[in-house]
Amino acid sequence: MNIFRISADLLHLASFFILIFKMKATKSCKGISFKTQLMYTLVFTCRYLDLFHVLGMMITFNFAHITGLTLYNTFMKILFLAASYYIVYLMRTELKSTSDDARDTFVLWHILAPCAVLALIFNAQFTILEILWTFSIYLEAVAVMPQLMLLIETGEADSLSSHYMFAVGGYRALYLVNWVYRYATEPYYSNWIAWIAGFVQTALFGDFFYYYFVKIMSGDAALKLPTTAGEV
Repeated sequence: MNIFRISADLLHLASFFILIFKMKATKSCKGISFKTQLMYTLVFTCRYLDLFHVLGMMITFNFAHITGLTLYNTFMKILFLAASYYIVYLMRTELKSTSDDARDTFVLWHILAPCAVLALIFNAQFTILEILWTFSIYLEAVAVMPQLMLLIETGEADSLSSHYMFAVGGYRALYLVNWVYRYATEPYYSNWIAWIAGFVQTALFGDFFYYYFVKIMSGDAALKLPTTAGEV
């Protein structure tokens, strides 16, 4: 591992803590897209099915193939899964009355269907686990779209929500740097599916990054975007 990978993982983990803290502190999930959070939960569920294999080795005390990197990855995967499911749980139980369902209108099948088709066609190996992993890569690239559409619809995001989104976009941007570093330092390293999806995901955050830094420089409490209100 390198510093870019570790920094990306920590920023990703921070994004979960920021969002959970925001929802618990304000007792509200207003401005947060449930559909985006639901898709992130699906992303991690499909991607981390190998956890059963690793945990099985641990339960049976088969540590021959378990390295420090394996333990690190397993720990982070469990945290990501637990946090994503907890967020969905909060948004559909104690905070449901504060959700923005009326404006969170993005049609999920417009994302899910193309990602599923792409995973069936473009994958490294035609096995169930590999197809599900590839599906999760494609889906994560565009899972933020309902959140971005909700942000455009409302025209602004509070400080914690904007920090959360910056952490999500920033983690993937750091992964791009990590891939460049690995390509330059590791012979035969290649992962074009993740590269393309990661570039798309980072590009989707382009406008948000601009307005986020404008907010930081101006010292505004809320991030403001051009709104679609009033358009025909």
